[in-house]
Amino acid sequence: MHYKRPLLFVALTICFVTKSFSQRPSYQITNGIGIFAGITKFNITTDNFTTAQGDGFGGGLSATVDIPHKWYNVSFGMQLSENNIGISARPTIVSTEEAFVDYKMFAAQVAMLMHIKVIETYFTIDVGPMIQYNGKLEVKDKGQKDYYINNYTNLTATDIINISQFNFNGAIGASAGIKNFKLKAQYIYGFTNILKKLEKQDIDTTGGDDRFKGNQNMLLLGAMVSF
Repeated sequence: MHYKRPLLFVALTICFVTKSFSQRPSYQITNGIGIFAGITKFNITTDNFTTAQGDGFGGGLSATVDIPHKWYNVSFGMQLSENNIGISARPTIVSTEEAFVDYKMFAAQVAMLMHIKVIETYFTIDVGPMIQYNGKLEVKDKGQKDYYINNYTNLTATDIINISQFNFNGAIGASAGIKNFKLKAQYIYGFTNILKKLEKQDIDTTGGDDRFKGNQNMLLLGAMVSF
């Protein structure tokens, strides 16, 4: 029965080798927190009004999950911004003078982004969905509250402040830099109609379209520090 020992040794060896090769290699998934701030350029694309892009500022926090064995990372973040936009108007109902009424809008956005690794650690393409809550439009210069919006006869600057406050956006951008510091550029487009709520308001749309449609677009340029 001496042949039992070699057979036992072979069986144990096969089991050991099989177990060794069947185990997947382990990867260390790391989490990070990022703080970012920058400037915004905001506008609403619409046929109802003539608009002018305005400058603002924003910032926020993001939590990133770094997955070494994948071609992407993911992050969850929230950003706050104060944005500005100009809408063409006139001082009096019969005036031919054109002026832009300046509005500001506060927005809070929650995003889940995928970061595609173009150059590991140094450069990524960032894309994903975003949910936004924003305040009403606020006339910055109180002296312009009674201006009349161009493209309409009797519509005033304060008549159009009650825009839709919950919106769904898409974001695409890029991040470049070293591990703990990156420059960021992000373009945000509003898929939902941010002017839709105006149709439910009791406003005078004489001389213009009583159906309102507009999609926001925002460019965010800034920097992020990670920990």
